[in-house]
Amino acid sequence: MVKPVTGAQQRIIEAAEPGTGRLSGTAAQLDGLVRRGLAFRHPRPPHACFLTPAGHRLREGDAPVSPPPPASSGAGGRPAEEDGGFRARTGGPEDPPGGPARLREARAAWSGMRELRRMTRADGATDRLCGWERQHLVRAAALVLEAAGFAPASEEPGGYEVRETPQPDAVQVRPVGGAPPDRVDEAWSRTLTEAGWQVSHHQGVRPPGPYLLASPRRG
Repeated sequence: MVKPVTGAQQRIIEAAEPGTGRLSGTAAQLDGLVRRGLAFRHPRPPHACFLTPAGHRLREGDAPVSPPPPASSGAGGRPAEEDGGFRARTGGPEDPPGGPARLREARAAWSGMRELRRMTRADGATDRLCGWERQHLVRAAALVLEAAGFAPASEEPGGYEVRETPQPDAVQVRPVGGAPPDRVDEAWSRTLTEAGWQVSHHQGVRPPGPYLLASPRRG
């Protein structure tokens, strides 16, 4: 059973700054939120605390909170293991079901990831992947697509599946179970490009068919 947040923690979450999700509270209160995966500390002084996407979801009342895994701290520009339990759908059989609530969760998670990019880059830019995304490329690319409202292969034929590739810095996005709707692969490409990925189109042999190769944009 997941222990609910305390009244004080709930008030801190509800009082977070709009947009940035910056939190105010005692050190003990903020540490408690970090341990639960609801907040993370900025790696640079003064090490302010900000809501993770899970914290944003709790504030908005969209989803219950999952406990963070052991030893996840959210420090150093890394969310607490996909930000308190949210895991983007990659198109595999283990994907959770979709729906309006799920889409809201994905969009909240993507909003939090963009904020993490802003806070972990010296120039505050959000058009490049942050360190956490570069260490979890499949999940990062899947989050971009899901938050944009595209259906994965686990939901409909021709939907996307995000896979690892032999290249250490690239993922593969391909339709599975049929041809994607007209020109939707170009929409996948455009969405990833706008989110900081470098995308190229390819034709596979084993398995056959078109696919996208996406890698973090340099810079």
